[in-house]
Amino acid sequence: MAEQHTPRSLIVTFHGAYGRSFEGPVPVSALVRLLGAAGVDAPSVRSSVSRLKRRDFLLPAKAADGSAAYALSEEARLLLEDGDRRIYGAPRVSEEWLVAVFSVPEQERHKRHLLRSRLARLGFGAVAPGVWIAPAQLAGETTRTLERLHLTAYVELFRGAHLGFAPTAEAVARWWDLAALAKQHEEFLDLHEPALRALQTGPEPTPEAAYRTYLLALDTWRRLPYADPGLPRDLLPADWPGDRSAAVFAELHTRLHAQGARFVHP
Repeated sequence: MAEQHTPRSLIVTFHGAYGRSFEGPVPVSALVRLLGAAGVDAPSVRSSVSRLKRRDFLLPAKAADGSAAYALSEEARLLLEDGDRRIYGAPRVSEEWLVAVFSVPEQERHKRHLLRSRLARLGFGAVAPGVWIAPAQLAGETTRTLERLHLTAYVELFRGAHLGFAPTAEAVARWWDLAALAKQHEEFLDLHEPALRALQTGPEPTPEAAYRTYLLALDTWRRLPYADPGLPRDLLPADWPGDRSAAVFAELHTRLHAQGARFVHP
């Protein structure tokens, strides 16, 4: 199975994993070197940086030696901090649910599309038009996201229990496409579990190899804690692959992240 990593996605992943450890902005020359180790050529790095600048994710700056560099915008820092909690934090499974009820006037339907897409990215499932649901542990991140996007005027948030009428496990299978989520976990395992087995049985990788393996694994993994929002285990199929994929990523992180940092900061 081939794995696709876009240059723009890898730049975002790099900043989440290593970019914030730089003293000041990341020089363009460093970014070219570090993305080159992951198979991205210099023109692709530069064009992707330009697109991220237009999206206000990166801001032009100067490195300590006066060379061209880029810094994270404040919004980008907040997004990465939320990502840290999702990607690296131990999942806090709640027995309660967070319900978002929204109504957007027809003349502002572009905001309706933005609202739906952001709720989907946060991991919400759709109960009915204008009614979306997620585990209650996502309340803080959901509130911060809606505030950043200036969408709070259109949404009411509630938390509580599911009282029926279908069994909750059956309802969850309607609100989320569990088969598609399971497939994403299985694809991650197919792509990255062999790398973990090699680490468990072989010699310690070089800093460059550790960096490259970790960056590619993280670039795939970081989407999963959003697609799969941490549903209670007893509501999922018995053979759910999410537990195994989370364990594989956690061990890859433990074995590779610090070693990869030696390549980032030689």
